[in-house]
Order: sequence, then C-alpha cells, then structure tokens
Amino acid sequence: MKGLLRLTWLLLLCASQVHATTQEEDARAAKALLEKALVYYQSNGDKAFAAFSRQGEFVDHDRYVFVVDTKGVLLASGGPSSALIGRDVSEVLGPDLRQSFKDALNVPEGQGIQQADYRWQNWNDGKVEHKHVFYQRVGERILAVGYYLPRATPEQARALRNKAANALLKDQAGTLKAINSLQGGFLQDDLYVFVVDLKTERYVAHGTNLRLVNTDFAKIKDPDGKPVGEPILRLMGEQDQGEYKYRWKNPVTDRVENKHAYLRRVGDLMVAVGYYSP
Repeated sequence: MKGLLRLTWLLLLCASQVHATTQEEDARAAKALLEKALVYYQSNGDKAFAAFSRQGEFVDHDRYVFVVDTKGVLLASGGPSSALIGRDVSEVLGPDLRQSFKDALNVPEGQGIQQADYRWQNWNDGKVEHKHVFYQRVGERILAVGYYLPRATPEQARALRNKAANALLKDQAGTLKAINSLQGGFLQDDLYVFVVDLKTERYVAHGTNLRLVNTDFAKIKDPDGKPVGEPILRLMGEQDQGEYKYRWKNPVTDRVENKHAYLRRVGDLMVAVGYYSP
C-alpha cells in the first residue's frame, strides 16, 4: 500500500512538473518572439508592420506579434485579429478586458517588458481562452506577444471549488442557478463546477453539460466504461472532502484527458472541480 501511495505521489509530481515546464516554455518562446520583434521594429520603424502581419518569422504556432497605438488602434497582427487592423480594438473588448487594456496603454515608455492576462479567441480551436501576454511600449506603439493557457492548475481548481462551496453556504438556490446558467464565475476555461445531491445521488448543477442535471450520478462512467460516480459517492460517504482521479473530456481541448477532481461536502450537497492533464 505504501509503495502504491508513493508511486501515485510521484506520478502526480511528474504531471505537475510537466504542466509547469510546458507553460514555462510557452512563456520563454513568447517573450523571445517579442524581443525579436522589438529589435526588428527599432531598425525598421512602422515599416515592420507588414512583416508582423503576414505568416512568417513573427508567427510561431499560436504565438504571434500584434501592435496597437496608444489610442487603442490595432496596427499589425499575425493572428486572427488581423481582421481588426485599423480599428479601435477597445470597441470589441469585454468590460474587464477593456479596463486592463486601458491600463496597458497608459504604461509609460521605458518601463521595459510588461505582462498581463486576458481572454481571447484561439485561432487553433476557435474558442475563447485564457491568454498571457508580454508587451512593451516604444514611443506611441505597443508591441505584444501572447500565449494561451488551456489547462488550469491544481491551485486554481481548489480555489474554484472553495469559491463554489462558500457561495452555496450563503445562497444555495442562487448559486445552483448561476452554475447552470454558466455565469457567476463558475466556468473558467477548462475548470467548471458540478454539484451532486448526496441524498438523491443526482446532479443538481453542472457547469458545462446541462443534460446531466437530474441524472443519476451513481451511474456515471468514464469514456472507457469505468465507474466514476459510484466510487466518488462511496468516498464522500466516509469523509467531508477528498480527491478522485478519472478520465473525462476536457471542454477546452475536446480530448479525453486525465482529470483530478477536488470534492467537498456542503450540507447534503457535494461540490466538485477538477483540473486536466494530458
């Protein structure tokens, strides 16, 4: 038993290290592409916009250079936002991103490379995903390169579970309604909340698949036919919180991946959030 626990711990550690390494590599690649673009812009000025806006050396997989002026007008882009070149892109941004965008435009020149987070459409899968961006102001221009973060971290999964649990304690009906309406901040990229009534053993809320609401959680199985609901219910019958690993479809990648769910009892309800790893 000890050997099995040690092996499980090592596998989880390796998975988290791979997850972190991949994001670190994406960050380094995005920053390197921005640094390359900054050097090119220093030599070519606004003539560089043509190179930034075509498929070539300034596009690296789903990473690409884009440029806005300090009024918010998009001047160049190697990605799908190229359709917005010449427009004030703040017009097409949501309220939260609009404020972050204004803050970025107000960064004085000479501050070096800055960082920010926002949500934008990934041209690989067409979905709006979490994106981290590096940017730097040069005169009246802001050059930027971002990369997507399709998988949330274990810490983010636990935080969302705790947020949902606390919300259920304060307003159960309102929170269940918010989860099922896909609002209230209970759906974040590949993270979502699902809630099961431990008395009826049925879903009462699900953050991505409303067809599961009112269905029998005990009968839920993974894509390979392995029971999921039954062992989770058994686990929650013995403790108030726990963890369970199984295989499930990632709503962002649309692939069946390993999922690690964090579970917590709130009265007669079980609230759960899990993160994915390939």
